[in-house]
Amino acid sequence: MDNMIFKPFTTKEIKPSGWLRDQLIIQAKGLSGNLDKIWPDVKNSRWIGGDKEGWERVPYWLDGFIPLAYLLEDEDMIGRAKNYIDAILAGQREDGWICPCDDDQRSRYDVWALFLILKVLVVYHDCSGDERIEEAVYRALKQYESYNRHRTIFNWAQARWYECVLSVAWLYERRPEPWLIEFARLLEAQGIDYFELCEVLKDSAPKWSYYRHIVNLAMAIKSDAAMSLIDGRNTEKRTKKYINTLFKHHGNVNGYFNGDECLAGSSPNRGTELCGVAEAMFSYEILARTSTSTDWMDRCERLAFNAFPATVSDDMWTHQYDQLSNQPYCVPYNSEEPHFATNSNDAHIFGLEPNFGCCTSNLNQALPKFTLSCFMKAADGIAVTSLAPCSLRTEVNGVAVNIETKTLYPFRDKVSISVKCEKPTAFTLYVRIPAFYDGAEIDGEPVSTGEYCMINRTFSDECIELSLSATPKFIKRGTLVAVVRGAITYALPVKARWEMHEYVKDGVERKFPYCDYHLYAESEWQYGFSSEELEYVEKEKYISAFSSEAPLTAVKAKVKPIDWGFKDGVEYIAADTPRSRRAIGEEKEIELVPYACAKLRMTELPFVK
Repeated sequence: MDNMIFKPFTTKEIKPSGWLRDQLIIQAKGLSGNLDKIWPDVKNSRWIGGDKEGWERVPYWLDGFIPLAYLLEDEDMIGRAKNYIDAILAGQREDGWICPCDDDQRSRYDVWALFLILKVLVVYHDCSGDERIEEAVYRALKQYESYNRHRTIFNWAQARWYECVLSVAWLYERRPEPWLIEFARLLEAQGIDYFELCEVLKDSAPKWSYYRHIVNLAMAIKSDAAMSLIDGRNTEKRTKKYINTLFKHHGNVNGYFNGDECLAGSSPNRGTELCGVAEAMFSYEILARTSTSTDWMDRCERLAFNAFPATVSDDMWTHQYDQLSNQPYCVPYNSEEPHFATNSNDAHIFGLEPNFGCCTSNLNQALPKFTLSCFMKAADGIAVTSLAPCSLRTEVNGVAVNIETKTLYPFRDKVSISVKCEKPTAFTLYVRIPAFYDGAEIDGEPVSTGEYCMINRTFSDECIELSLSATPKFIKRGTLVAVVRGAITYALPVKARWEMHEYVKDGVERKFPYCDYHLYAESEWQYGFSSEELEYVEKEKYISAFSSEAPLTAVKAKVKPIDWGFKDGVEYIAADTPRSRRAIGEEKEIELVPYACAKLRMTELPFVK
C-alpha cells in the first residue's frame, strides 16, 4: 500500500543549524511561541475547557508549535504543548468523538477541525512518542467512520478531505485494518476533486467560493499524493497539470499564485494569502516523499526563501494576511470599491490578526515542517532533500550516522555535507541539485541540476563539497519583468516608516509587540529598468537570514524614474502597470534585495522607453 519513495524523519533525528536554527528561535520568541499567553482563541479555547473558539485555531497553532518546541528542545514549550494535548485527550468522549462541541451539535459541526486535530496528534506522537496517541486516533477515526455512513462530509471538511487521509494512512501502517482503506476512498468520493476543475480554475473569483479558495487549492496540491499512500497511484501527471494551470493564470513571482482570498489573476498588486503559502509548502513536502523529481522541493524552497518570510515582520511578532509583489505601502485602502476580491481593505497590513485570525495560528507550521523535510529516508540510504543548514542523527544498517549540511545557502553557493559514521558503512546518499541553478559540481566534478545526485559508497568520516553557479536574470511577467537568481527573487526595496497602532477589537488586545502597523513609503518607488546589466553582490553583515536591515545578497541594476501612478487613482495601491514607461529623470544604480527582506517593495517593473 505504501507508495513512499522517501520517508520522513522526526524531531528525534533532525535538528536545525545555522541560519535556519536562528530563524526558528526568532519564531519561538515571537507570535508562534506566545499565542497561548496572549490570544484568547488559543489561551481560552474550548479545546482546553475555555469558552473561546473551539474549531481550527488551537489545532492550527499546535501543528507548528509542537515541532518547533521539539526541534529547539525547549522544555518550557514542550511542557506547554503537553498541557494542551492532555486537555484534548481528556475531552475525548467514550464513543471516540474528540472535538469540543455538545453532543446535539455534532451534526452541524464541520469536521475539518477533526481532520486537523488528528494531524496534530500524529505530529505529537512523532515528536514525543506518547503511547496514548495511537489509540486516541483509532477511536476518533472509528467513531467518525461509523458516523459518516449516515452523513456525508460538508463545507470545509468536504474541501479538505485529503488532510484526513494522511492520518488514516499513518494509522493503517500501525493497524492494517481494511475499514481504514474503505474509509479513505469514501472521503475521496465525498470530497472536492480539484484536479478535475482545471478549466474552472483558469478564471479569477469575483465572489467567494470553496473551490477557488486559495488555501483549499494549496492543500489540494497533495490530494493525489495522500491517496497514493492508500492505493499506490501515480501522483505526477494530474498534479502537474493542476499546478501548471494555477501558475499560468494566477502565478506570482514569489513562487506562489495569487489569491486574496480566492483566485485573483496574476497582477503584482493582488494578494497572496499567508495560510496558502504555509499549506503549499507542506503539500510540496508530502509530494517530495512520493517522487524522485526534485521539482517539489524546488517549489517548497522558493516559498520558504521568498513568499513565507516576506509576509512576517523581522521579529515574527506580526504578519500580513495578504502580501503583494508590488506593495509600496501597507496602509488600509480607503476606496469605496474593495481592492481585494473577498478580503477587507486592511488585509495586507502587518498585525496580530489582519482580516482573519486563521493565518495567525497557521503560519506556525511552515518553517518547522520545512526543517523536518531537509532530510528523508531512502530504502538504500539517506536523501538530502533541502540544502538549508540542518543536521541528522540516525542509523543506517544498524550503524550510527551523523550528517550535517553546513552552509549559508541559498544566500551562498557553497554547501558542505559532513558524513560521519560510527564505523564504515555502505549506503546511497541522495543529494538534491536544484533546477533553478545554471550548474553544479560535487567535489569538483560536474553534476546535473534538477536531479538527485546519487553518491553510492562506503562512508566513514568525510565532507562532500557542493558548488552551485547562477547569474541574475530577468524573467518576463506580462509587460513587466522581475529579477531572479537561483532560489531567490529580488525586489526594489522601499524604505518604510512603521506607524504603530494599539487598540482593542472584539475584546482582543493589540499592543506592542503584537500590535498593528501601517507602513508608509519614505523613498521613491516609481522606476523602470534602463539596462539589461545585472551584477550579483554578496554582503558580509549577518543579523538573520531575512533581515530587512542587512540583506545577505543584492543585485545591482540601473533604473530611471517613471510615472507609475496608483490604481484607479486610489492612494496607496500601485497600478497594475505604470501609466507611462517613458523616463522622467536621470539613470541611477540601485540595489535590489531578496524579496523577503523588503517589506515594502516593487518586484515587477517595466523596461523604460
